Parts: sequence; structure tokens; C-alpha cells
Amino acid sequence: MPYVPIEWLREHVDVPAGLSAEQLATDLVRVGLEEERIVPPAVTGPLVVGKVLSLEAKEQTNGKVINYCRVDVGPEHNDAPGTGKEPSELPSRGIVCGAHNFDVGDSVVVCLPGAVLPGDFRIAARKTYGHVSDGMICSARELGIGEDHSGIIVLQQWLAEHGHEGEEPPAPGTDAIGILGLGEEVLEINVTPDRGYCFSMRGVAREYSHSTGARFTDPADATDTGLYPNGLAPAGEGGFDVVIPEDPRPIHGRPGCDRYVARLVRGIDPSAPSPAWMQDRLTAAGMRPISLAVDVTNYVMLDLGQPLHAFDAGKLTAPIVVRRAQEGERLTFLDDVTRTLDPEDLVISDSPEGEGSRALVLAGVFGGALSEVDAETRDVLIEAAHFDPVCVARSSRRHKLPTESSKRNERGVDTELAPIAAQRAVDLLVEYGGGTAEPVATDVNRTRAPESITMRSDAAERLTGVAYGTDRVTELLTTIGCAVEQIGPADDGTALLAVTPPTWRPDLVGPAHLAEEIARLDGYDAIPVIVPTAPAGTGLSTDQRARRDVVRALADAGLTQVLSYPFIGDIHDLLEIPASDPRRQAVRLANPLAEDAPYLRTSVLDSLVEVARRNVSRGLADVAVFEIGSVTHPAGTVPAPIPGTDNRPSDAELAALRAGIPAQPTHVGAVMIGERTRTGVLGSGRRWDWADAIEVVRTAAGALGLEIVVIAPEQPYAPWHPGRTAEIRLPGLRRGKKIEPGALVAHAGELHPRVVRALGLPERACAVEIDLDPLLEAVRSSGALQVKAVSTFPAAKEDIALVVDEAVTAAQVEDLVRQAVGELGEEVRLFDVFRGAQLGEGKKSLAVSLVLRAPDRTLTAEETASVRKRVVKRAAKLLGAELRS
Repeated sequence: MPYVPIEWLREHVDVPAGLSAEQLATDLVRVGLEEERIVPPAVTGPLVVGKVLSLEAKEQTNGKVINYCRVDVGPEHNDAPGTGKEPSELPSRGIVCGAHNFDVGDSVVVCLPGAVLPGDFRIAARKTYGHVSDGMICSARELGIGEDHSGIIVLQQWLAEHGHEGEEPPAPGTDAIGILGLGEEVLEINVTPDRGYCFSMRGVAREYSHSTGARFTDPADATDTGLYPNGLAPAGEGGFDVVIPEDPRPIHGRPGCDRYVARLVRGIDPSAPSPAWMQDRLTAAGMRPISLAVDVTNYVMLDLGQPLHAFDAGKLTAPIVVRRAQEGERLTFLDDVTRTLDPEDLVISDSPEGEGSRALVLAGVFGGALSEVDAETRDVLIEAAHFDPVCVARSSRRHKLPTESSKRNERGVDTELAPIAAQRAVDLLVEYGGGTAEPVATDVNRTRAPESITMRSDAAERLTGVAYGTDRVTELLTTIGCAVEQIGPADDGTALLAVTPPTWRPDLVGPAHLAEEIARLDGYDAIPVIVPTAPAGTGLSTDQRARRDVVRALADAGLTQVLSYPFIGDIHDLLEIPASDPRRQAVRLANPLAEDAPYLRTSVLDSLVEVARRNVSRGLADVAVFEIGSVTHPAGTVPAPIPGTDNRPSDAELAALRAGIPAQPTHVGAVMIGERTRTGVLGSGRRWDWADAIEVVRTAAGALGLEIVVIAPEQPYAPWHPGRTAEIRLPGLRRGKKIEPGALVAHAGELHPRVVRALGLPERACAVEIDLDPLLEAVRSSGALQVKAVSTFPAAKEDIALVVDEAVTAAQVEDLVRQAVGELGEEVRLFDVFRGAQLGEGKKSLAVSLVLRAPDRTLTAEETASVRKRVVKRAAKLLGAELRS
């Protein structure tokens, strides 16, 4: 994110004296530039000017020579070793220093005990080399204002280098933080992708002017003779030869490069340092000073927003060619890493005789080592170009090279800025490097002027409710650099405006964008707070109510609702899902959040077991969780082409898109582990078991007023235990004498022991997977839930014990009893299962409790006996059951 040093900002806009970073953040947030953080000063604590009174060189046993100095650091900080008149006896501090570039009488920068230097380096008095060093005489690198560590800062020299030649250093004891520019807080701001022009001091200063009304001076105004006394160099013959052939692979019809400016500066002193003020500003902006040529390009980029690149002209062979990379072409970058380029990458190349075209730079992203500016460079070619933002963004991400240059290019750079930025860089190289600029610039310009946008003058009012008026709208749009012309009235008499955005605002492409600018500049706080009136509706849909009823019922039953990520990896292997199972067919994400989870789940249990496993690993022994959510089944999905954005998709394209969307049914999953009822003083607890898992399905169906049928599956179904799993369906439909099975609703029971071990779960863990869509369909087809009136007549109770074969399931007996008792049956409940020798081999007794009640009368004994006989007779006929005596 961009850093905003206040002193640098002051160069372009009238900033009030004493402006704090906090106030600056408040001013900028009004125009949409949010504060990221405020960077505190690099140095805190006592940092003062000191004057060297004496210097005693002492050679140590290791051969190193150190200086023991007495330094006057002002009356407030000096100690008093004596009362004599010798320098060593005057009030001062003793400091040990290993540097040798200073002498008695020099003014230096002294860091006193209690100060904190960059890197959290805390200063304290300590004994070293036989003396107590009561502070530290500082170098530029120790203070974080440069890379020079060869010697300490001598203020006489430092002031001369920073434009204060002949000025005497301040008196000893003077605070040095302000002198060195170390006391300034720096604001770091967050810039949204559509406002790339704010990645520059020019853009931030403009926005500060919009916020406060302060006078703004555009540093890119080529007509300002104060900024550019000689004007811009004319473009024409004689400049460095640049060729931009027709782009064979334009993106969205836009060429990779539509403007390229080249300027040549000869005879630069390779040893010339960057001016101290420039190094200070680069450091404050978070960049490291490197060399004059590189620092100039970085400084101009930060100041104006135009990325530049400096070539060693002696390493180039004309012409410069802007082209797409060749298949398999490789480029060694400035970080000494050689990368293989993609044919979509845009590169800057040259054409040395006999070698073919050489890629030199990944355009708009990162420079190459072949043309790098080094310590021998005397001739520098400055590149200032306008590249396609999408092309730069894709190259930056493809090669994982997010650079300061790519951040600006991919957000869109002012198409008119290239020659101005190049001239600025040339002027700085000439002034501080002693070079000579070629009088002619190369400027290949194929840019197009921004197109005019037609908008109603009340477009912003219709969106915000604020009556701006045509004059105010025109004023605000003109403020941001738009050309506004009134072209006539609309049908209702509202003024129509033709608005041409400035070249530095490529994000303004429609009336909605202009309306947003009007609201932003006038102030979001001016928009009235009005709670909109909710339109009358029908409330929740049937499906929405049903889903909420299921969630509420399961939560009331003691389960905890959770939400897991629907992305999975190798979980199907752990669940032992067979290779031929349709659940193995999963949709793979193009850009997964995690490389080990690239698929969308096909079952809620795919992700829910991970939640259970994580809770168990954190020490929770008793877990009962459920989740309701979508799963993805890609079977039958037909890939569809993405339609264009130039017009509305046709019906055929929409149909193809719908066919390309995989089925996403709603499922409910649950995992139960450990004790359902805790062991306590009232008795022993009870673990969750397979019957509880089935009851979860009954609870969900009961909340919707639906009945279900529980049967044993004919085949094992992973990941459940083959003998402790139930297949649960809706009631079947009778077709003559045959009953067709109902829709499959769920599987419930214990997980397979191997799966439990693979997942690291406790033994006898239970799980449920419910397909909610058949239940919702049943609710929709049956309409509203039918509720019977509560009968006030007494109930009759009967217990019936039937002896059946082992192969007969309790569900079969229960279903038969319900059919036999008919409308009089209020409750049918299995309460006992008995096996014994007296029953015979392969037999069992199932005892069923009946509660019978009529809605309009008290049942007689004869009616109750008739129901009992009917149950026994039907059980004998259909199941071969006998009444247990």
C-alpha cells in the first residue's frame, strides 16, 4: 500500500503546518482513501546534537583501534567529571566509538540511553573496551536514513549535502530528530483497485485537495515553467529507435502497448550518489535507495505514478522492440532467477546483430539482468510506456512477481503521463549525474482519447436522494478533471451532459461511475439516512420454512449446528467410498483455496467428519454436530461456453449455462460421538448408538409432518457399518398388490470400524446423511401440514407380543401393526425384544404397545378386542407370526 510522507505531500498541495498523520487520514477517508496504518517515527527517545571535546585513540589486543570521546551533549544531558578547563574535564559524556571519520570540534549525532533505534535496538550505558560508553555516536544506517555505515554522521557535512551548505550545526543538546527528519509519522493508505492514480503523491495530493479545498499544484503540468523550465523534448527523428509491431495476441481487442517513450542521457557519472533528499523520501515511502539511475526512476514513479525503467544504453542494440514472448523463451531477471516466459507475456527486446531478438524486460513488471544499470553505466535509456493493464496483471500473477511497477500498470496509468515523467527523470539525471540529455525524444503514441459519456444531470440524485443540481454536478465533475458539456434536455426536461473523463481516470466508463464520483466528492455524510420501506411479500417460501423447521428440531434434540468449508481432498479414501460410487465424481475447482482440498464435496459428511475429528483432537470426548448445506453432483453436467458481455445472452446461451451447472441438492449431515447422556450421581450414562442416528432422521421428517420407512440395506453402503446401518425411505405407493419403494431419504447408523480408526474418532461413532430434497418435494406436494384436533376421550391400551422369524425386522412388524389399527391408532411403540429356547431356533418375540383413541367416542371393550384380533390375524397371514402366550 502507498506511503504518504507529509513533507513530500506538502510539495504538491497546501498542507497546513503541524498536520498530523492522524488528521491526514481523517481528511483522506472523506474521499474514499482509507487508512491502513500510521507508521511511527524510526527513532524514539533522546537523540541530540553533540560536539566532540576530546578524542583518545586506543589500540586493543585484537588490533582494533577504538576512540574514547568526551562529547558535549548539552547541559540537560551532560555529566560533570571535573571542574578543570581541559576538554576532558568539562561537563560532557564519555562515549566509545569505532569510527574514525570525525575529529575534535565536529558536531555529531548522539543517541542517549533510553533511545530506541530501528530494529528495536535499545541504547543503554555499558562498559566496553575498559570504559563506560554512556550513549552512541550514530551512523546513517544505524538511524535508518541511509546505507552508509563506514563512518558516523558529521553534521557539518550532512547539512551541506542536504542543501544547507555554510550553515552552522545547532548547539549541543539540540533535538536531532527534527534535523534529520526522523520525527515524521508516515501514513499508509489502502487504495481500491479502480483508483490506481492514488499510487502516487500526485494522486494523493489531488484527493487531499478535493477533501479540504487546499490549493493543488499538478507536478505533471508540462506548461508550468517552474517545474519544467525547458519544456518537454520534442518527439521526432534522432531519438532511440523503437518498434512496436502489430500485436498478434491482443487481450479484449487491446494491444499490449499503445505508447512508448524513450529518452537517452549520456555521460552520467557512475559514482554520483542520489541526493540525500531523494534518498530520504524513498526511505520514507518504504523503498531502499540503490543508485542514482534506479533511484530517479523509483522517485518519479512514486511522485507522478508513471512506472519507468532504466536501461544501460551501452548494452543495447537498436531498435527496441515491444513484442510478445516466443514459445519457450527464457529471461534472467534482476533477482538472478531465470524464468520461462509465456507466449502471452509482453517483453521489451532489442536486436543485436547475429544473435536474434533478446528479451530484456518483462514489460510493466520486472527488469532483466542483460541491460541492468550497474557501477560502470554512463549512458542511460529511460523507458516510460503505457501497457495494457490486463496483460501486466496476468504476467505478474503468472510469474508471481508483484512489483511496484506492476501494481500501477495493472490498475491503469495516465496515457498522457509518459513523456512528462520521462522528462522529469532526464532532468534529475542531468542535474545530479552530470549527464547530457539527447534533445529529441522517441514517442510512439497509439493511444485513444477517452470517450465522452452521456449522463442525466440527476443521475446521482436518483441514486442518493440528494438534489445536487446541474451546476453542482458540473462543478464536481470539473474538479476531478472531466470536461463537461450540456448537450440538451432529456424527455422529462432534465439536462443531458456529455462528460469526458481525464486521462488519469480510466475507471470512469459509465454514468454510474460518474454518479459515484459526485456522491464521493460532495460527501457521503451529506446523503440522508433513510430506512427504506420493505415491500410487502409472502414471507418465507415453503422450502425456507421447511429447512428452518428441520434445523430447529435437530437443535432442540441436542445437536449443535456447525458450518464447514465445502472443499475436500482425499476424504473419500478415508471413508472407503468405492471407486465406482457416484460420490467419487467431484467437481474440481479452478482456483482452490488450498492445494490439498481442490474438490467440492458430494456429501455433507465429507466435510463434517473433519469438524468432528478436530473437536475430538481438541479434547472433546462427547460430540453431536449437524450441518445443513449444499452438495455438488456433476453427473450429466455439460460444459458451457462463457457468453460475451457485449449484449444480453440469448435463450440458447442461458439454457447452455444452466445445463453446465451441476446439481446441488440440499443435504443434512450429523455425527454423534461419545455419551448422549452423561454419567452422574443419578445413574450411568448412555452412548450414542445406531438407533439414535435413525431417530435423527425421524426428528427431521417429523418436523415436516412426514412419515418414513426404515429398512435394512440390501448391500453395504460406505462409510457405514454393514450390520448397523439403516436405509430410510418415504412410504411406498401401492400399485395393485405390489408396493413400490418410496424415495431414498437417508442412511443412518454406526460408521465402519476401519473408517472410525482412519479418522481418529472414538469407537462406535454414528453418522447420518439426509437428502433433504425428497422431503421438501413431499412437503410441497402435500401442501400445508395437516393437524388433527386433540381428542378429549380416554385412550385404550393394548400390548401384543408376536413371535416371528429372525429375518423379520421390527420395522416390518411396526408397519403392519400401523396398517391394521388404522385411524384408531394413536401410538405404536416397540418396547421389548426377547430371544430364548422356549421360542425355538431362529425365532424372536417383538412386543408392541398400542395406544388406541377415537376422536368422537369412548372405545368399547369389543372395539379394542377387534383391533387386537385384526393385528394378530394380519401378522399371521403376512409375516407368519404367532401370538406369544
